[in-house]
Amino acid sequence: MAGTDGAAFGQWLAQARSQARQPPAAAREPFWVAGRCVGSVPSEVMHEIRGLCLSPLNSLLTFQEQSSRGWHLQCTPGDATGALNLLARALQAAGRCGPWRDEQLAVLDAQGLRLATVERGAVRVLGLATQAVHLVGTAPDGRMWVQQRAFTKPNDPGLWDTLMGGMVAASDTLELAVARETWEEAGLQVQALASLRHGGCVEFSRPSHEGGGAGYMRERIEWFHAVVPAGMAPCNQDGEVERFDLLAPESLREQVAQGRFTLEAGLVIAAFFGH
Repeated sequence: MAGTDGAAFGQWLAQARSQARQPPAAAREPFWVAGRCVGSVPSEVMHEIRGLCLSPLNSLLTFQEQSSRGWHLQCTPGDATGALNLLARALQAAGRCGPWRDEQLAVLDAQGLRLATVERGAVRVLGLATQAVHLVGTAPDGRMWVQQRAFTKPNDPGLWDTLMGGMVAASDTLELAVARETWEEAGLQVQALASLRHGGCVEFSRPSHEGGGAGYMRERIEWFHAVVPAGMAPCNQDGEVERFDLLAPESLREQVAQGRFTLEAGLVIAAFFGH
């Protein structure tokens, strides 16, 4: 990597790491479900939801000042999924929800134990921890396959990304998520790729624009690497990719430093290169 390009990439990386770890933009209270702390919420949003007078949600949603301070969704562990999705619908009705996906994500407590599932669109406003997967796909000659996100995507439209990036659904293992997302986004079967391996993880905690700016992102990205055999090229299946490109490492670092890639993809690429 040339000196000038290396300095630009190093400057970008320092800024990106700072952006990836930020405190909430405004005060948030702990969010408890069935007596277990799972996230955090802005009190004004919870007051808005209670103001909608949605029964039986109002009887379930309470605020405690003393022990276990915060907003509580009062339910049993067995009823937690139903109660959380009732709350998700209320957030949607109040305009305090991210894009509705009809996709359930796992809800984990502070110890990482699974409690329930909830609609994906609600996770940022509720400050819930999420998990995602990325695939760094390289050609045999060392160039890297990258995708431009569709201009219709709700988040980061038109920016560039790794070969594949997607959320881990509640019904997924990491391996299933990688296989499904690699097919949907790149039209590639993981069995046809060479040397598929887990590369590492990148963690994020930062404010999110979802819910009218009321969201907080807490996400762990598990990234993988595989070699796309010569003569094989990605082909999008789900309409969420504008196009693919194959970039040499020097050009890739330059474009990442120019801000043409999502923050998540840039940090995964940096990790792949050992930064």
